[in-house]
Amino acid sequence: MKEKKKTNPAAGNTPAKSRGPMDPGLLQELVKLMAANDLNTVDLRDGDRRVVLKRGAVAPVMVAGPAQSMQMAAPATAFAAPATPAKKAEDDTAGFKEIKSPMVGTFYSKPSPDSKPFVQVGSNVNEDTDVCVIEAMKVFNNIKAECRGTIAKVCIQDGQPVEYGMVLFLVKP
Repeated sequence: MKEKKKTNPAAGNTPAKSRGPMDPGLLQELVKLMAANDLNTVDLRDGDRRVVLKRGAVAPVMVAGPAQSMQMAAPATAFAAPATPAKKAEDDTAGFKEIKSPMVGTFYSKPSPDSKPFVQVGSNVNEDTDVCVIEAMKVFNNIKAECRGTIAKVCIQDGQPVEYGMVLFLVKP
């Protein structure tokens, strides 16, 4: 005779069969584990159901069922920006170092709403200076300048969403 596993629902121990990848409680636990262990991707599958959790930079995720095949098609035409505005943007940033966002999230210039900003135009920074916080999935990440110089421009407003590689600050070396 097979033994049944005893579970205690109050303690969070439930049989694996009843907790598929779409279970909200399981997803919350996984997000906590990802943050605690600095994981960036978790891929769960239960038959033809699948959940992919990612932290940090967002990449396109394709999900295919058992009888489906999905492909991303390249666009027929590429978007081309006029040469003049791009040239002007390059002239404005010539000679400056860029501090870019290392992840997707929300930009905060201050450690808390009632504090003063980490840096502002005219602030001197070095490699270890915290310049802002980016919040991603309820995790607040301090961003370092990673260069020496003086802040010449703050390119993002407080509370604005940012993408990976977006310029946050311009630094005059």
